[in-house]
Amino acid sequence: MAGIKIMVVDDDSNICELLHLYLMKENMETVIASDGAQALALFDTEKPDLILLDVMMPRLDGWQVCREIRKKSQCPIIMLTAKGEVFDKVLGLELGADDYVVKPFETKEVIARIKAVLRRSGVSDAKKQRIVEYDGLYINMENYELRVGGKVIDTPPKEMELIYHLASNPNRVYTRDQLLDEVWGFEYYGDSRTVDVHVKRLREKLDGVSDRWTLKTVWGVGYKFDVRDN
Repeated sequence: MAGIKIMVVDDDSNICELLHLYLMKENMETVIASDGAQALALFDTEKPDLILLDVMMPRLDGWQVCREIRKKSQCPIIMLTAKGEVFDKVLGLELGADDYVVKPFETKEVIARIKAVLRRSGVSDAKKQRIVEYDGLYINMENYELRVGGKVIDTPPKEMELIYHLASNPNRVYTRDQLLDEVWGFEYYGDSRTVDVHVKRLREKLDGVSDRWTLKTVWGVGYKFDVRDN
């Protein structure tokens, strides 16, 4: 489910890391917040498609975060908590949560619930086409089609996945290691120069198509799909 962004809000770093790894295997992007206040701040800037929200946290608890988010957004929320009492489940649902998972949980169950909530909310329908378009550039990951200047360009799968990943997150800088993790998969143990080779090949295909965007090197950091406002 590429293009889906999940915010995980939990003060337990081990749970956050575990969920991050499983979500990455599902091609979902992860944003981590360690407390409620940070979650509210990140919500406005990151604009996640769904929130996994722990109840018992410092600063602001999950109930407070859920209440604040519901004042401005219908973003799907799944509550994560060690509490299993009926009262807590009812309270979460009354505050606007879409689902409820009790700790300790099976990670695969959480992933299944995320997919179910995304389907019910319509988010997955909107994202599942996996099409990105810019001036002179068309990327369709449903059939792995790349069009440059209106012409279909024969492109290997990993190059398609790399340009789609970058173009789906315009102006965001990725390190080579991040791209290896998120495009090749965290179990890939290849050389980071693999990314450089794929970027070079993509540039040969994309060079001179438009002055509104470019596949840019950020020296000392990595790469980004740079999009200009005009």
